[in-house]
Amino acid sequence: MFQLYQRSGPLTTRQELHMSTPFYRFMVYMAEPIQQLTTNNNGTHNRETVPFTLISRKEKCGDVLYEKRNYKKAYWACITVKEETYEQSICYGFMRIMRYICQQNSLGSYLGMTLPIVTVLRTNEMHTTLSGAVTVAYYLPSQHQAQPPQPYDTGVVIEQWPATIVYTRAFTGATNETIILNEINILAELLDSPELYVTDSFIVASYTNPAAANRENEMWFFKRP
Repeated sequence: MFQLYQRSGPLTTRQELHMSTPFYRFMVYMAEPIQQLTTNNNGTHNRETVPFTLISRKEKCGDVLYEKRNYKKAYWACITVKEETYEQSICYGFMRIMRYICQQNSLGSYLGMTLPIVTVLRTNEMHTTLSGAVTVAYYLPSQHQAQPPQPYDTGVVIEQWPATIVYTRAFTGATNETIILNEINILAELLDSPELYVTDSFIVASYTNPAAANRENEMWFFKRP
């Protein structure tokens, strides 16, 4: 568990600057959700994975290049955010989704963690720039799919996503704008058929905390209808 400053005297200039950073404000705002999440994960709560059906898998020399999957129609809690950078956007989006998961919902209780947390993003035609706004989304656990708990945060909305077929490729590490654009181009080259997928809207699926250094991620391309 992280620790915040405990004031025992006047703050130094360095402390004041640190406490004004987006990361510090993020950690302060997330203190209660992180504590609740840690408590629940030390108990009997398991992390449910978003269910899918594997359609096919492309391999080379024993390595998986990409998979084609079918995800069923389901309810997701979503929030669209636009911060100065992509990483700030996903951190603040994740923060508000976490507060919904932990207690700020119509049940007033912990809903259960599911994986992955996904981020929907858009690019220009040449895949050289991300648009400013991203949508961070959380799959409602199976026990809440029939009657999704409503969020207190008016920025968080419950959406029913249609059944979707996606092409996916796993990658690890940070998810800044440069890396995301590179991963988009790698999967596009592997598929080598732009007519197969939507070319301006993508998903980054994250299986670890966005503040983690070595994240487990996937890039998802939507199959064209």
